[in-house]
This record gives sequence, C-alpha cells and structure tokens, in this order.
Amino acid sequence: MKENIIGRKKEKELLSDIFHSKKSEFIAVCGRRRVGKTYLIKEFFADDLVFQTSGIARANMPQQIKSFYTDMKDQGLTTMASPPKDWIEVFSMLKKLITASLNERKVILLDELPWMDTPRSGFVGALEHFWNSWVSGRNDIILVVCGSATSWMMDNLINSHGGLHNRITHHIFLEPFTLGESEQYLEWKGIHLSRYEIAECYMILGGIPYYLDLLSPRLSLTQNIDELLFSKTGGLHNEFSNLYAALFKHSDNYIKVVKTLCIKRHGLTRQEIIEHTDIPSGKGLTTILKNLEYCGFIYSATQYKGDHHNKTLYQLVDFFTFFHYHFIEGKKTQWSAVHGTPAYFAWAGLIFETLVFNHIREVKRKLGISGVITKAFPWRSNDPQGGAQIDLVIDRTDQTINLCEIKYSLAPFIISKEYENNLRNKYAQFVNYTQSKKSIQITFITTYGVVRGKHSGIVSNEVVLDDLFE
Repeated sequence: MKENIIGRKKEKELLSDIFHSKKSEFIAVCGRRRVGKTYLIKEFFADDLVFQTSGIARANMPQQIKSFYTDMKDQGLTTMASPPKDWIEVFSMLKKLITASLNERKVILLDELPWMDTPRSGFVGALEHFWNSWVSGRNDIILVVCGSATSWMMDNLINSHGGLHNRITHHIFLEPFTLGESEQYLEWKGIHLSRYEIAECYMILGGIPYYLDLLSPRLSLTQNIDELLFSKTGGLHNEFSNLYAALFKHSDNYIKVVKTLCIKRHGLTRQEIIEHTDIPSGKGLTTILKNLEYCGFIYSATQYKGDHHNKTLYQLVDFFTFFHYHFIEGKKTQWSAVHGTPAYFAWAGLIFETLVFNHIREVKRKLGISGVITKAFPWRSNDPQGGAQIDLVIDRTDQTINLCEIKYSLAPFIISKEYENNLRNKYAQFVNYTQSKKSIQITFITTYGVVRGKHSGIVSNEVVLDDLFE
C-alpha cells in the first residue's frame, strides 16, 4: 500500500510511529486544497480503515448527518435504530460501529471536517464529547481529521481554547511536493520531462499532486497547460475561483492581499499592504497574514537585524496564484502563444526566485550547511540615491552570510564587467547598511551555472537547477 505514496518520507515515518503507539491518537491533517491529504491517509492506513466519511460542501446540518449516517450503514453499522437527529446521536452510533471491529488498530477518517460544522449544529461540541468521554480512554483508535479550510482547523482544533484544547496528539501540515518529489511522481505517471521542463511546470502549477495528476503523457508540457488552464473545459479552468474560498472564510480580503503582493513582486511591509488594499489594521489583517503564510501562499521575513530599516516584508510565493494573475485573469492569449516570448522570460526570471525560496533546504545541502541554523530572506536597501536589491540572503550562525544572485537562463550565465560592478555595489551597500562583521560570500543560483571568465571570480560558490532536485 505504501509503495503508491511518492515522497512524504517525514509524514510516513510519523504515521508509522502513530500506528505502533500504545494509545489512542487524534491526528489533524491540514493543507491547501488538492495537496493530497486524503490520499496520504487512505493509502497509508488502507488495511486498517474501519470507517471513513467526508463533509459535503455547502450542505446543511440534516444533509451532513444523513450523509454520515448513510456511510456508517454502508460500512457495517447494523443497528435498526431510526436515523440520528443530532451529532451526539451520530457519534453514539459511530461508537457501536467501532466497537464491532476486530481490527487491532481502528482508524477513523473524518474528511473535510470544516464542512460538517454548519452554523448552530453543535458539531464541535459533539466531537469533543466523542473524544474526551470515550476515545481517549481507549488504546486502539486512531482518529484522523482532515480539512482544507485551514483557518477553521487552526481555530477549532490546533489552537482550540475549548474542550479540544491540547487534545490533538499529532498535527500534520502537508506541503506541496518538492521538485524532486514532482519528478518522481511524473515518472511514476509515465510522463518523461527534462528537469528544465519540470522546473517550468513547477513554476506554473507548484508541487500540487492533483494538478500534476491531470497532466497527459500524450501532450507536451505547453499543450498540457493550454488544455488545463486556458481551455473552458480544462480540468483547472475554474480552480482559482475555488481555491481561496475552500480554504478561508471571507476570502475576498485574502484575495486582495495576494493580488497586491503579486503586483508588488519584491514584497511589502504590513503598512504598505494596508495602504494598497484598504484593509484596516487590526486582528483581522493579522489573521489573514498568518493564515496565508501558514498555508504557504505568502512568506514573511524580517530584514537583516543590523539594518536600520528593520521591517518585516511579505512576499507572494504561491506559483499557481502568480501564474493566474500574470497570464490568465483578463487575458485571452493561450500559453503556447506566450511561451518563449520576452513576457515569458520576464515571468520566469521572477518566479524562479520563488522556486529557489521554496527549496532552501536543497540550497543549504549543496552549500554544505545543512546542519547550520540559518535565516533566509530577500533584502533591499531603500536608498533614495539608488538602492540595492539582493534576491536572497542566507544569514548563518557560523558567522557567514551568502548573498545569493538568482538567474533563470537557457544556457550557462555569462558575467560581464558591468554585471560584476553591479554585484560589487550590492555587496558594498549591504555591508554599509547592515554593518555586518560576518564573512560575505557571493553565491550564484542558476539553471545551468556560470561561465568561467574574467569577471566570474567574484562568485564564491554556485548552485544549479539539478541541485534543487536532490
């Protein structure tokens, strides 16, 4: 069963430990829409699932209860009692179903949990009672709850201050595939792309397993993108309109923030976000920023602590969102007409930086600093006389800083005299502004490396696209 789970090494190790524990476990699995939460649990626990059900989008309480009850009857509930009238009765019937199972470990999967919690339904209270009064006193049950509505999962489970406070025994936030995992998945599907093409695919779709699963081995990558995103019948044609609504209540303000950050590619401070979106400062905005970052849509980083312009910058790091605003919303041209044009390379140059940000672990491995504690962030000097901007700063506790220049190109990158002078200017401004006493290394992160020549000596070390797959 587990052979069908690509990657997810850390999660599989944790689930194995949970399965072999000597107590009942309560696992909350969160993550964005389509990231593979349900697939992971069903595949890993395939032989031990005693019961599974899923909430229904936009259904009312009677519909949710009827669906839950029907699934219990279909999966072994033999009671002839009348259908349950409330959630307390539902969970009472679930106890009978579980008790009848002969499995040594009894896995219960409640998928799309936030949809079950309709207004004034008492669902959360019934779930609390089910766990606190019955499951927690046993040693043979693994209760797994999944939800794409991450804000609901955070408020009602992970950070609950009610009856489920500290009841979650394990919390899994399932992230998208890495480049390496995406490569494995595509090979498993029989889709054979070069690593350059896989990187391009990742910069459009991100490492979302469901999106990758829609790719057809019969079509080229460009044809696939045309079919999935630009065709009215494409599998992802309406995906963006559903994405944020599935994750967040009152998603309009979430979309305002990401759209603004898409336009302001190199990041904004909290105050700048307020000015550009007209969302008032306060707890509401704090929640929006926290949830967006928790779900992996944005990234926040504080400028180098020695910089007297010390502020937190927020950047959009979601590939699918960026592609939507750059090439789909308000546009009529297909991807095949844009591919290879100046607009394509302008987009690729920007989004390749995000690709690198999402693979900092692989960058550190290549630099030989996997075990070193680091902070990674973009940097800008805000000098009115001509500010410098550094794509990525890796600030290390071993008294070293990597100033990373990130370049996307079709061939090995050539550093000209003018470009070398530009790098030296960035180096000087960074040292001047931060007053850093650490050793500075200029690092190039490129698709195919740097051409050795008269002006390449300024580069201390390199990371290439292949390194991000390891």
